[in-house]
Amino acid sequence: MPNVTMARLAALAGLAVLALPVSAQAQQYPAQDIHFICGFPAGTGADAIVRFYAEKIKAITGKTIIVENRAGAGANIAIEYVGKAKPDGYTILVHGGSGLATNMHLYKQKPVPTVDAFQVFATINRQAFMMTVDAKSPYQSVADVTAAMKAKGDKATYGTGAPPSVVIGAIYKTTAGLQSVEVNYKTSGDVMNDMLGGQLDYAMMEPVFSTAQHKQGRLRILAVSSAERLQAAPELPTFKEQGIPVSMNLWWAAMVPSQTPKPVQEQLSKWFNQVTSSDEAKKFLNGFASDPWMLSPEQAQAELHKEMLDWDGYMKSARLEPQG
Repeated sequence: MPNVTMARLAALAGLAVLALPVSAQAQQYPAQDIHFICGFPAGTGADAIVRFYAEKIKAITGKTIIVENRAGAGANIAIEYVGKAKPDGYTILVHGGSGLATNMHLYKQKPVPTVDAFQVFATINRQAFMMTVDAKSPYQSVADVTAAMKAKGDKATYGTGAPPSVVIGAIYKTTAGLQSVEVNYKTSGDVMNDMLGGQLDYAMMEPVFSTAQHKQGRLRILAVSSAERLQAAPELPTFKEQGIPVSMNLWWAAMVPSQTPKPVQEQLSKWFNQVTSSDEAKKFLNGFASDPWMLSPEQAQAELHKEMLDWDGYMKSARLEPQG
């Protein structure tokens, strides 16, 4: 009898939790560890952003923030994982909003049925992917690279990593009329090692790693993908002003499954915005040539829908078909 009574009490307790109004459940949030999901390996630029926000939000909440690197398939593993997670605010995708749109176009196998599987509750920054070369190379501009690669023909090689770099590389190659061979890498470090070793002529790389290596004098940044020069790095020219039709304003955000209770989303939004509006975050984000960028959840979701339309155009410009 005691065992039966305990089982009944446990069952009733579970039903009581389920019966709690959403507002009451939200008031208890966070009652456990929060997981930030990163779509790329530890040590990458993406990982640096995720861990910065994990550290700062841990300080605000006093709760443990666990960073999980679920790398693979161009971040599709992480996107799919969070898309299927329980919508309770404890599993958060900290990822490029533009990166999500990229993957929905670049791959035949979609990580989620539609982008509305997620709600973007906070935007973080605007940034740009970058065309880089070995700092010891003679190339000082995109035009220099174009002339040299035309001379090399199909012996020219270039590196890519995250999905946006694949598309940017294809747009440049198509526009410039090159025969360069793409080599895709898992990490920026691998790209740089081969470039410095003479195996690559140029690369399209993510900004955190690129700017760090540029400042150390190992890489030279020749162009950024944004439509206009970045406020954080006005000395870096755009592809567009050098005759290459790339105008990608890439941005990072934090998002949860769309059915996550609104009060929980609002609390998360406050925490992320508190971090992004700080001087420390501005210094961190400006450090890799990115500008802090804060939108309301409604504006952010609209931006995600706009991004989906933009990527239709990018794929056509790059003459790319979705990958298997």
